[in-house]
Formats: sequence, C-alpha cells, structure tokens
Amino acid sequence: MAKSFQDLSSKRQFHWTTKISNEEAEVEEYPSLIPSSNKNITSKVIPQVSRTNSKSSSLNTIHDNKTDDKKLNQESATAVSSASVTTTRRKLQTITVARLKSVLIAIGRNRIHFQQGLGTRVVGTLFGHKRGHVHFAFQKDPNSQPAFLIELATPVSVLVQEMASGLVRIALECDKEEEKKVARLIDEPKWKTYCNGKNCGYATRRECGPKELQILKAVEPISTGAGVLPGNENGGTDSGEIMYMRAKFERVVGSRDSEAFYMMNPDRNGAPELSFYLLRV
Repeated sequence: MAKSFQDLSSKRQFHWTTKISNEEAEVEEYPSLIPSSNKNITSKVIPQVSRTNSKSSSLNTIHDNKTDDKKLNQESATAVSSASVTTTRRKLQTITVARLKSVLIAIGRNRIHFQQGLGTRVVGTLFGHKRGHVHFAFQKDPNSQPAFLIELATPVSVLVQEMASGLVRIALECDKEEEKKVARLIDEPKWKTYCNGKNCGYATRRECGPKELQILKAVEPISTGAGVLPGNENGGTDSGEIMYMRAKFERVVGSRDSEAFYMMNPDRNGAPELSFYLLRV
C-alpha cells in the first residue's frame, strides 16, 4: 500500500509539471489565448506611452516654429534697418551734391560779378550831345564793357558851365529798402541827383546800347582829355557834335551803402576837379 501511494503521488506531480509547461508553451505559441482582462491592461498602457510621445513631439514642433519665427523677425528687422540706412545715405549724398552744386554756382556768379565789377582805379567817361543829357560811364579797363552807365537829368551845357566855374561835386542818392536785397550799390536803377548841393532831378541807370558803345570805342585810345566827336547829320535830337571828357578815377568804398569816385589829375597837384558820390539812404 505504501508503495502504491508513492507511485500515485509521483505520477500526479509529473502530470502537474507537465501541464504547467504545456500551458506556458501554448501561451507562447497562441497569444490569442491570453485572457481579455490582460489584453485590456496592455492596450491601456500602450496608448498612454504613444500620447506622451506625441505631446513631446508637438512641443518640440511648436518650439521649433517659435525659433523659426524669431529668426525670420530678426532677419526682416535687419533687412529693414539696412534698407533705412541705405536710404538715409542716399538722401545725405543727394543733399551734399546739391549743396556742392549751389556753392559752385555761387562761386561762378561771384567770379562773373568780380570780373564785371570795378577795382580801385577805373576809367570814367563823361559824354553827351550839346542839346542832350549828360551820360557818365565807369569802366574797369578802357576796352571793357561799362560796369556803371548812368544818364543824368542835367544838360551837357549846364555841366560845362559848372565845371568852368570850379570844382564839381555830383551826389547820387537812392532809397534804402529793407525788403529789396541788392548786392552792389552800382546796380541801383534810379537816383536823386545833386550838383554842388543843388537838386538836379533824377538819374537813371542805363544799359550800354550800340550808340553808347560806339562812342566809348571812339574814345578808347584816349587815356585823359576832353574834346568833341562828330555827330549824325539826320537833324534829330541826337544830331550834332558829341562832347566828351575822359580821365582816370580813384574808387573808394566806404561801406555797402557808400562809394566815391575822385578824378585823378595828371599833374597830381590840387583837388580833383570832378567827384561822384553814390549813397544809399
């Protein structure tokens, strides 16, 4: 009996171990045999892991997008700043070129005025028909265009009488206006005339026309002297002989509103016989 009981227990143990091993093998070979409860647990764990991975990937994508946006903003700001700097430089260059051109134009104009202006020694010519008015011209050189040509209201015969009696002082006065800006005093168009303190009407600045130029060309070889030139034979107001007197004058500039011209005597003795005063009052 004892022996038979041991044999039976050993057989049972053998079959139990064999059963367990067989079940494990079946599970490995047939995973579909896993209970439904275990399957649910596995399916619950796997989605959580996938969700965690998707969240991390989405966060990385958002971070990368923000980084790219920052880079794009920085690049656009740099491009805008560089464009503004380039525009500012171009504007400055344009302004500089315009100012340089204006300066060069002003220098050229000043040179022209300087060439057409008068120095400290000028040539003065007084001329006119016996029946006409006195014309007076100042030239820088005997062969240059007159820088100042004026017609007085005084007749030539009256001026000849004044000069025969002694010294002659002719003062020309113009009004000083604040709004009007005239660079030179000799550019004034109209003057009040005084001869030895007496009012002699108005004088007017003239342009050198063909007749005036012809007279100045005729007396160009004469440095100092007086005489008569033959006139026209048409019988008009400009007919008859032309009286002239030519001499060198010393120009003295007192200020922007005052200039004086003194006739220089050839012998350098005595006071000047004829003087002109230009005043802006």
